[in-house]
Amino acid sequence: MDIQSEAAAVVEEIRASADWPQDGNMELRDLKIRYRKDTAFVLHEITCKFEGGDKIGIVGQTESGKTTLIDALFRLVEPAEGKIIIDSVGISTLGLHDLRSCLGIIPQDPTLFQGTIRYSLDPLGQYLDQQIWEVRDKCQLRESVQKKEQGLDSSAVEDGSNWSMGQRHLFYLGRALLRRHRILVLDEATASIDSATDADIRQTIKNAFRDCSIIARAHKIPVLMILNMMLSLTDGRVMEFDKPAKLMETEGSLFRELVKEYWSHTSNSNI
Repeated sequence: MDIQSEAAAVVEEIRASADWPQDGNMELRDLKIRYRKDTAFVLHEITCKFEGGDKIGIVGQTESGKTTLIDALFRLVEPAEGKIIIDSVGISTLGLHDLRSCLGIIPQDPTLFQGTIRYSLDPLGQYLDQQIWEVRDKCQLRESVQKKEQGLDSSAVEDGSNWSMGQRHLFYLGRALLRRHRILVLDEATASIDSATDADIRQTIKNAFRDCSIIARAHKIPVLMILNMMLSLTDGRVMEFDKPAKLMETEGSLFRELVKEYWSHTSNSNI
């Protein structure tokens, strides 16, 4: 009862336009985050710019601030200082519904809504069946849905446990494709799925979200390799922000060390 409520869902005086964000430009300006007033900062003066269409990877060791940065984007935690600006709009001025409905996300542990597959892909009933079928094909779900006698009217139990983890990730991808988000967040999106589905998701993202801004937190290096910029964090501070190829050539680069560590671990696991 004593927990402070989230901000308002809608701020009538400041509404985002129906087509916001158009470009997907994002700026983090002197961003400082802490989870309670009496605790230390988790993010320290994060300042960087993401151009519309950039594919940004967020990397770092455990407790480096990766999750907190994603939380701040969706305003699960509010800035103590500084701001996040998307297409010239400070997101802290918007209602939470206006902000979150304009951002797409594929989480590590996806769930489906209880009901039909159509309802899980389009819970608000905003799209035609033809549009849903097109998305089904783009996100590699044609075969899975066709195997079901009822097609789009096939059932999904609560949390989607009658579909595989990989299929649930593909349904999330379908939602993002339907809504045509200009900004898509991949939050450890392929951490718990098989390599074949991982490859399908990477290929779909590469083709279908070519013009969108993508922010990815991932520990699988192959996922990061479809991105064109890398933001490395240590103890809530920016250590490097550059193209992956350049960071790989830089002696002492945090990203380079993470890649080497990943491939070393993978090689040892295959022995």
